[in-house]
Amino acid sequence: MGRYFTSVSQMDEATAIRLINKKTHPLSNPADLKPLMDRIGDSRIVMLGEASHGTHEYYTWRAAITKKLILEKGFNFIAVEGDWPDCYRINRFIKNYQNAGESAFNVLHAFNRWPTWMWANWEIVALTEWLRKENLPLSKEKKVGFYGLDVYSLWESLESIMDYLKRVDPISLKIAQEAFKCFEPYKEGEGQSYARATMMVPELCKTEVINLLAEIRHKVPQYNTDHENVFSTEQNALITVNAEKYYRAMIHGGPHSWNIRDRHMADTLEKLLDFHGKKSKAVIWAHNTHIGDARATDMVDEGMYNIGELARSQHHEKGVILVGFGSYSGSVIAGRSWGAEIRKINMPQAVKGSWEYLAHNAGDVNKLLIMEDFNEDVFMENHINHRAVGVVYNPEYEKFGNYVPSIMPLRYDAFIYLDHTHAVNPLHILPHGKEVPDTYPFGV
Repeated sequence: MGRYFTSVSQMDEATAIRLINKKTHPLSNPADLKPLMDRIGDSRIVMLGEASHGTHEYYTWRAAITKKLILEKGFNFIAVEGDWPDCYRINRFIKNYQNAGESAFNVLHAFNRWPTWMWANWEIVALTEWLRKENLPLSKEKKVGFYGLDVYSLWESLESIMDYLKRVDPISLKIAQEAFKCFEPYKEGEGQSYARATMMVPELCKTEVINLLAEIRHKVPQYNTDHENVFSTEQNALITVNAEKYYRAMIHGGPHSWNIRDRHMADTLEKLLDFHGKKSKAVIWAHNTHIGDARATDMVDEGMYNIGELARSQHHEKGVILVGFGSYSGSVIAGRSWGAEIRKINMPQAVKGSWEYLAHNAGDVNKLLIMEDFNEDVFMENHINHRAVGVVYNPEYEKFGNYVPSIMPLRYDAFIYLDHTHAVNPLHILPHGKEVPDTYPFGV
């Protein structure tokens, strides 16, 4: 993934630019999203991507689409590329549960694990406040939820399990404490110290987390506390199993750890759909590399799959819509290395021949593209380089590591191109000039 190569000829570039210009839907406000809403139709799952984890406009446009999906199409929950325990606190807050927090700012400011800005930002504060307001008059079963799909929260999930079992099941608490005790020496380093330890003892804490999951699944029918809390506790137990597996695979490199992570995301989505009922609908927020069908990229050459591909395979009859995002230039929030200082980093103009370059040269305005309109050979037979920026970003090396060759009409059902974008507004950095940044650009 991330190979760079020139994929279209000079003549093909001119053809691609002309066709993009011809088939563009201008995009300036939420009313312009109608072609996307029509394309979504009655689909059950809508996945909204992003080309970076630190771009303001990706958050605000995804929020605008999400609001429409909730209000106009009855979507039941949002699931994001975030940790389950942290996102479950948002879920409890927006549903007005008892002791769930006094403000969206306080709930989100508690997201303190790097990269904090992915969800602890003013843009998500605005969406959280809107969700709480919309949920307020609704009955418990109709309130819209917010959940995390990711697998990283090993220690946070263990702590959540122990907090729950202290209240309802002191006997099973001992099994959770044994699992925590096994992992405790390796708590530092985001799982890397555990991964290194498994080189000497390959299945170091595997038995403990499997026993914990089995115990909780056995006891679930006996727990008569809040139904969603029971569901959350079982999910935390599943995370401990898959996180242990993920960190064990991480030390060996290759696609296996990636596949464990995206399989966990797909399985979590399945559990959420089952929990919310047969007619439930889900909107997913995750990076383009997760939601854009991996089969249409060079990821497939490395044996990698992702949640977008898995959802299409499992739910094609009920409708899955994958929406990619990208921009030509701007700024992002990122770090120069993992765990580094949060920085606002300038993002250079997209490289010649890339998808973003073609879209920019088709007119330097924001665009909505419905990808089934792009069935010409220039798009269907060429892997066009498509920018992907992560939480670690060094723009001086971008040409060699931040482009994913993609057959764009097969990777996405729709694409939102934003010509110039700006950095997201993190809660852990005080905004300049005003107390709260403008996170409502459309007045919705």
